Amino acid sequence: MGEYVPILVTAACGFLISVLIVAASLVYARRRGLLDLPGQRRSHTQPTPRGGGLGIVVAVLFCAMPALAFRSQPTSSPGTVVVLALSLLAVAAVGWRDDHAPLPVLPRISVHLLASLAVGAVLLYPAAQSDPSLWVWLVPIAIIFAGSINSHNFMDGIDALLGLQALFLLVGYALLAHASADVALVAAMLASAAACFGFLLFNRPPARIFMGDVGSGTLGLLIATFAALLVQHTFELLWPCLILSSAFLVDAGLTLLARILAGKRWYTAHREHLYQWMVRAGFSHARTDAMYLLWNLIIAAPAAWAALHWPAFGLAVCAAVYAFACVVWCAGKRACLTAVRSTPRAA
Repeated sequence: MGEYVPILVTAACGFLISVLIVAASLVYARRRGLLDLPGQRRSHTQPTPRGGGLGIVVAVLFCAMPALAFRSQPTSSPGTVVVLALSLLAVAAVGWRDDHAPLPVLPRISVHLLASLAVGAVLLYPAAQSDPSLWVWLVPIAIIFAGSINSHNFMDGIDALLGLQALFLLVGYALLAHASADVALVAAMLASAAACFGFLLFNRPPARIFMGDVGSGTLGLLIATFAALLVQHTFELLWPCLILSSAFLVDAGLTLLARILAGKRWYTAHREHLYQWMVRAGFSHARTDAMYLLWNLIIAAPAAWAALHWPAFGLAVCAAVYAFACVVWCAGKRACLTAVRSTPRAA
């Protein structure tokens, strides 16, 4: 039992820091006029402060990152943790700047790619010392990490959705880390989850403050990094990680594909994700959140458990979940489009 005390203390600190910083961010945003205004590409109806994700960032840097330094694995040496913390800080900084005044795509993407390259390099370095051919994976890993940053940004469009998804993922990842007997990684993940829970106290519908790019991009990189650390334990943990992320990855991936095939500028703001169509079709933010949470609890969590306990079938289970998710996404979007078209005022 003694080993759980530091975990609980770290999580409690993450929660308290998040609550305090989010509360301060709310005051700051109101004074500086950092408001998301309702508009054609927005899913809210009232001006709402943004930048509350700063609470998650600060809690992660001061609670989760120090916990990682206690891991015995070479991928969590003090130098590695410093690089990871600086990379998260870089993504948060460019997001914070964008929350104050929109930045062009190139500076944002450049910072995301550089931060992703840095994290990928420190994660690959221990294994690449003995097998230099592994460096060939650096660019694909960086692209995946940068994609995670931007996909989580795109999925942060209604009250509480990203916060709930991050909370679910981080708790799920912590259980996977516990199964691998990695106590320090459990502490880091639960501290991050607690930070998300603290933010959700302010972001639950109707939201008092939005996460902003400062939080969504940082969470995207953090979640991808935690998944990579789990996969380094055992490659078969890739399948549970992917299954737990299925709701967001399918919505973000199929929406991106649809926009590219339609010749649209995929990197610009829009309201074409399934969760956005659900709101346009008349679902409340809370009801939409509940639909994604139901998928996570009824489909993703049991499937991830099966993939963990029967690793030989992990790939098959993961493929089945994603195939079913694609069917649900297509059916859901078709139903929403029908509802929107039959009620012109909802479009």
